[in-house]
This record gives sequence, C-alpha cells and structure tokens, in this order.
Amino acid sequence: MAKVLLIEDDRDFSTILTDLLEQEGYAVEAAYDGGGALDLLLAAEFDVIILDWNLPVTSGVTVLKEIRHRGNLTPVLLLTARGDVKDKAQGLDAGADDYLTKPFQQEELTARLRALLRRHSKQATNILVAGPFNIDTQKFLASKGERVLKLQPKEFALLEFFLRHPEEVFSPDALLSRVWPTDSEASTDTVRVYIGTLRNKIDDRDRDSFIKTIHRVGYKFTL
Repeated sequence: MAKVLLIEDDRDFSTILTDLLEQEGYAVEAAYDGGGALDLLLAAEFDVIILDWNLPVTSGVTVLKEIRHRGNLTPVLLLTARGDVKDKAQGLDAGADDYLTKPFQQEELTARLRALLRRHSKQATNILVAGPFNIDTQKFLASKGERVLKLQPKEFALLEFFLRHPEEVFSPDALLSRVWPTDSEASTDTVRVYIGTLRNKIDDRDRDSFIKTIHRVGYKFTL
C-alpha cells in the first residue's frame, strides 16, 4: 500500500480523488496549499506526490521547486488544466516526474501512479517478488509460495514496505511515519503489535523470522 500526498486546493475534488485512490488501496493524506504540504513532508515520508499546479498563494510549480530544493526525491505527478507544451516543459524542468492534464480519466491517473512507483523502485511490473513472497500491488494480493496470505490492510502495507526496502533497518517511529497517516492515533506500540501479527502470518516455524529485531534500533526484513 503506497502512501500518497495529494496537494489540491479544491476540497471537493480532493475528496473525490482521495476516495478513488483509497479504493485502489493507497493510503492518502491531503493538503490544500503549499505550506500545508511542506509541513506534511517534514512530518512524514511519502511514496508519491500528486500536485496541482494552480494552488492558492504559492503555485504548484513553486512548491515543487521547494520540494526539490530540500533534496526530496519523491516522485511527483503534476496535475494542471494547462495543456501547452511550454507549460508542460516548465513543470518537468521544475522537477515533476510526470504530467497529467485535467480533465482526465481515473484509469489514466492510477496507471500513471503505478508507473511512477515502478520506476522509482526499479520494478518492471506491478508485481513485487522477493524470495518466496509475491505481492500484486494493483490487485491487493499477497502470497508466499503457493499459499495466499490473508493480510489486514496495515499488514499488507507493512509487508509491501519491507519488500521494497529489504535489508534496511527502520525504527518503529520510521515505520509509523511511512505506513500510517500523519494524523493517525497509532503509536509505536501499534507498530510492534502489527509486526507481531505479520510475523505470525508469514514466518516458518523451523527458521528465524523474516523480520529481524535489531536491539534498541528497530526492524530489518531479511530473506
């Protein structure tokens, strides 16, 4: 479950997009102006950003330049009603990874998001394969060998995150930031509980856990 930051000042349209993306299995947080978006980017990390060009006060392109100036390399899909080639070039030169002109079909939006996520993680398809694990991020299906894993949404999100970042160590706070919404009431204890339930569903009895506990540091996914 990829985590999306949606920056769109039209609250009705933002709600429509949020509902659409959540139905597709994304975890979505919304900001309605550049300042709010930059605050969220300081508080949490995201897998992809959807950014509207025509934001109030500060334009989306200016926000994009600030995001890149801060060294944030999160893929950005720029939304705009501007269809001129020069405008597209300006957006791409500012640091956008892709560009979608309004109005658009929802299928094109979600397809472009999947393509950005594949490109960023160097995947060729929507299927994540690592060791015995196979995750279809589009169909929200996970399996281990021939066995289908019956995962809750947050368990699925944790497993997907670990498969995208094998052998990397993450603290409970880092996992909370990457997998849970910023305004969630979840705590690091919540993370530990979900780590435990995920282990119960993916581990083998005759071998060490795939999710290693690094004492006083966090967790590492090892195949």
